[in-house]
Amino acid sequence: MEKPPIHPYIPIMVGVITLAFSAIFVKLVSADAGITAFYRMLFSVLVMAPAFLLKYRHELKLISKRDWLFSVIAGVFLAFHFILWFESLNYTSVASSTVLVTLQPIFAFAGTYLFFKEKLTVKTILSGLIAIGGSVLISWGDFRLGGEAFFGDMLALAACALITGYLLFGQDVRKRISLITYTFIVYSVSTIAIFFYVIAAGEKFGPYPAMDWFWFAMLAILPNLFGHTLFNWSLRYVSTNVISIAILFEPVGAALLAYYIFNETLISTQVIGGIVVLAGIALFVLDGRKIRKLFLGKRA
Repeated sequence: MEKPPIHPYIPIMVGVITLAFSAIFVKLVSADAGITAFYRMLFSVLVMAPAFLLKYRHELKLISKRDWLFSVIAGVFLAFHFILWFESLNYTSVASSTVLVTLQPIFAFAGTYLFFKEKLTVKTILSGLIAIGGSVLISWGDFRLGGEAFFGDMLALAACALITGYLLFGQDVRKRISLITYTFIVYSVSTIAIFFYVIAAGEKFGPYPAMDWFWFAMLAILPNLFGHTLFNWSLRYVSTNVISIAILFEPVGAALLAYYIFNETLISTQVIGGIVVLAGIALFVLDGRKIRKLFLGKRA
């Protein structure tokens, strides 16, 4: 992969931090899941439209049929990821939903191996397993074996598979298409897909309270434009595996925000789980040779 202008880990971590606010904003909205997803994507497209139309629209003629197909599939995957995840928050807690929707390494490791023939190192697998284990601990006390919470958990897990598919298609296409063009196409396709879902589901496009419109805008600006867009930028330089492991930090941030905003209790397993997640991410990010050299000196 080509050398990036800045280290990809920096925008990835900024994206993960903004993504932690996503579940909080969704919980604060009174609208249905489909409507919330629709306005999140629509506002994102409207914000990006001037830059795309002025500087990048000519690139549409250069896109191959294969890249168009993959971009459309990515957009549909992203649309139903949002629909299923937002719906899951109506049935289960922020902690459980966010944990399950970020268990992406399970799918990403398999996807990058099957489609891109990427080798999985022991360090990658171990760090992923540690972070996943920490994520499970965060929501251990909230998992249910039946009822509404279990239904919400399954919706979140399905949303997890869809967002991983979205990133895998993006990893391939972003090697050939600029960030603005690819993101604008994907967000536009996602908006259209959600639009038809909203009509089929019989959800209303309005009116909504003023605060709902504020949270729609915040969802577009923070988790989308400073979250998913930064991930799309990073896909040109790193594997989906890197992003999927970094996103495991999201439940830590979301659980802390839910504690302060919704008074959702933080129990000991959630605190321990957060520490374990951070340990897994640290293991993945840090260079083992440099660590050994730091502690062992020249003998390493």
